Amino acid sequence: MKFKISISFLVIISLFTNCYGTEAETVKSLVPEAEKIVSAGLASPQGIIRSNAIEVVSSSKKMKFVPEIVRLLNDNLVPVRFAAAVAIGDIEYKGAEIQIRQLSNDPDINVRIATAYALCKLGEMKYLVIIQKAADINDDTVKANAAMLMGKLKSTDSLPILYRLKDSKESSDAVAYNATEAIARIGDAKIYQRIWTMLISVYADDRCMGIYAMGALGGTQGVNTILTMLDDDIPQVRLAAAEQLGTLGDKSGQFVVLDYLSSRVELDKSMAESCNRLAALAIGQIGTEKLVQYLPKLLKNSSPAVQLAAAKSVFILAGHD
Repeated sequence: MKFKISISFLVIISLFTNCYGTEAETVKSLVPEAEKIVSAGLASPQGIIRSNAIEVVSSSKKMKFVPEIVRLLNDNLVPVRFAAAVAIGDIEYKGAEIQIRQLSNDPDINVRIATAYALCKLGEMKYLVIIQKAADINDDTVKANAAMLMGKLKSTDSLPILYRLKDSKESSDAVAYNATEAIARIGDAKIYQRIWTMLISVYADDRCMGIYAMGALGGTQGVNTILTMLDDDIPQVRLAAAEQLGTLGDKSGQFVVLDYLSSRVELDKSMAESCNRLAALAIGQIGTEKLVQYLPKLLKNSSPAVQLAAAKSVFILAGHD
């Protein structure tokens, strides 16, 4: 009997190892193609694609592309310079400190607060005040970016400013949302009720933003609340919920992603791109073998945004450099 039990145990271990090995080998084989996609994205003539590619490098900590991000600190477009400076901060790349300090004199305030964020992440939190003061500038884009950066820095000193931005009648939807997510990211549980009202909105975009905010809040409460969104009527909402649950370590959304990727329902071009992008991102956060098998097709999608999302998942699953 002992011999039989040992054999059975070894068989189970072997099956598990072979399954894991297959998944790991699949992901590893996709890395070169993912790197080509990101390299092309960083050199794209479209600023939004360059910015998206920067975010992929930043979130996946793909260090081989950092020199290219440093070069993009001098890009001719403000959103790209902004994204590059934020990425240097996210990666905490001290090798670009000189360039970041030079960029602190950029003519655009959005870029200047991004460089302040990078310097904070490099250990100089005194620059937080620059971001906080930007919340008073009469420009919604600046306010929204300032709110987002304050949330990423997670300083409780920013909470009064963020609540003011959230509650102000003069704040645009983008400013109010970024402030809400920032408060959640800092970890102030009092924001839960505000996020909940977003999740029950009749507008799908509001529900998606509520899911991201709840994901930022995290914890058991965040997970349990997002779980209720897996049954939403709109595919983008369901996929956003699946992806955010994955970031919180819950794989319950796998069936939602599989259902979407295996379905043959025809969607209009814009909705299909949005859903494909969300599905690609969810794969990286959930990471099961059943989902990984869809990455090769997503890497070859006609949309650069979907390709970059798939590349991001490949990098995340393959691990850091």
